[in-house]
Amino acid sequence: MAPPIPHLAVRGSDGTLLLCGPPSCQESSAFQRDERQGKYMTFSSDGALFAWCNGSQVSVIKVSTGDLVKSFDLPKTTALEFSPLNKVLATWQQYTKTQDNPQGEANLQLLDLQTGACIKAFYQKKVTGWCPSWADDESIAVRNVNNELHFFENNNFETIANKLHLQKVSEFALSPGSQPSKIAVYVPGSKGAPSFVRLYQYPNFGGPTSALANKSFFKADRVTMLWNKKATAVLVTASTEVDKTGASYYGEQTLHYVATNGESAVVQLPKNGPIYDVSWNPNSSEFCVVYGFMPAKATVFNHKCESVFDFGTGPRNAAFYSPQGHILVLAGFGNLRGQMEVWDVKKYKQVSKPQAEDTTHFSWCPDGEHIVTSTCSPRLRVSNGYKIWHYTGTVLYKHETPSNKELWEVLWQRFPTGTFPEKAVKYQAAPSELGSTEAKPAQAYRPPALRNKPQSAISKLHEEEPPQNMKPGAAGEKQMSKAALKNQKRREAKKAAKQENKSDEAPPPAADPAPDSHVTPSCGDPETDKKIKNLKKKLKAIDELKAQQAAGKVMQKNQLEKMQKEAQLLKELEDLELGL
Repeated sequence: MAPPIPHLAVRGSDGTLLLCGPPSCQESSAFQRDERQGKYMTFSSDGALFAWCNGSQVSVIKVSTGDLVKSFDLPKTTALEFSPLNKVLATWQQYTKTQDNPQGEANLQLLDLQTGACIKAFYQKKVTGWCPSWADDESIAVRNVNNELHFFENNNFETIANKLHLQKVSEFALSPGSQPSKIAVYVPGSKGAPSFVRLYQYPNFGGPTSALANKSFFKADRVTMLWNKKATAVLVTASTEVDKTGASYYGEQTLHYVATNGESAVVQLPKNGPIYDVSWNPNSSEFCVVYGFMPAKATVFNHKCESVFDFGTGPRNAAFYSPQGHILVLAGFGNLRGQMEVWDVKKYKQVSKPQAEDTTHFSWCPDGEHIVTSTCSPRLRVSNGYKIWHYTGTVLYKHETPSNKELWEVLWQRFPTGTFPEKAVKYQAAPSELGSTEAKPAQAYRPPALRNKPQSAISKLHEEEPPQNMKPGAAGEKQMSKAALKNQKRREAKKAAKQENKSDEAPPPAADPAPDSHVTPSCGDPETDKKIKNLKKKLKAIDELKAQQAAGKVMQKNQLEKMQKEAQLLKELEDLELGL
């Protein structure tokens, strides 16, 4: 049976529509385009259902047929989310108060998709972290209420089944996958005490030894916590708002690894600077970090926090693994020019290097072969549109939004894990009428004085580092240490500069060169030649000292002693040359 074709949902000022994915890239016949401006849209975790709000109601349909499942009269809804098994639809709208109702209305509603009834309504003032976090089997759901975690079981939101009491829990992350569920919690430091992240297994929250792991650290105003797919470890990126050293405008970041077996470590990053992105490989055994001042480095680490592969430096600030984990895209979006590097993860070989300028959104298609890049408002209000690519760098479909319209969001349909099996990586570009946008190598600015001269390492603006396999004994070569690599580069730069100076100073060759009368005669004995050379070197140094003395410089005692030996050195030189 052939795998399904994923849909792409598109939301903009001209309405909401569903597009069939490659190879057709045509509007879905099962979904009637909604001309009204959509406020929000989402797919269920298995991709069977699609929900959107158009400013008058919330609608839920079946993607395959377009049949309406339920509609809700909630015109002010600005956020939607399905529970993992499609039993509950969570909706959120802006919290408001009136004179008649100073308490305000409960703005977070949990709706039963079978009956359409409201299971429970909560007060949720902030949009950040508004949606409850469900376990994949919906056995538990978690909410952060006034820095305390409330746990509900089997979608019974009337009764709090469990609570996690800590000083002040500001962030939490529920693990993916099957039971038993684990939860990572972050408590910010106060009064000189460090911040910490702890891992618990539900429902074991009591006692000092109940935590699976604990990691404390300073320099943290906020954190992001990222579980791997197998729920065996969490990556914690700790950030400060201000870098007190003044090295970075964006504050200071550190990366911590915390495992459920109790192990924890600080991930050592070889280059200083911000941490732009952290991404787990879906195989859960390694992760990629993009970090350092531009040009940024990207490195893959294993579960022991050891470097596996270093991609060198480049204009990048994001990393995206394919759903199957066999391809990695390193990209530079935002204030960078949209260069993408597509890598085969198993061979660590570059597949393509396309460029998508002005990109504000990137996401992998669940089939692991296609990607979408888009330029959306309000991040950029001009040149809105989206492109569907093959990972080999070919553009398969391109849509440019008219100048009087805006594109707000594009979203791939989700699918259960294993729907699309991993395919062998191709290196030949996929055929397309639109071709590819392979990035042209940009030439760095060179001042006029250097333009007609050979390029040397000194004239480069940045010291570029090539990709390097960090596994011990990779390719049968001995890995160089960081210091040795730095010294080697310094020697190469010095050699290149010396060659450039020689080429600048060398006079044009004479048509009939005269024989050089100043060539030092050789006796054939290397030892004697060496002595003569050393004596001449000493005499030359004495001549320089004499010139300095004549210019009025006060000589030191050791320099005067050296000058007094001139006659003795001349006599030794004469004896050696007479003996030739």
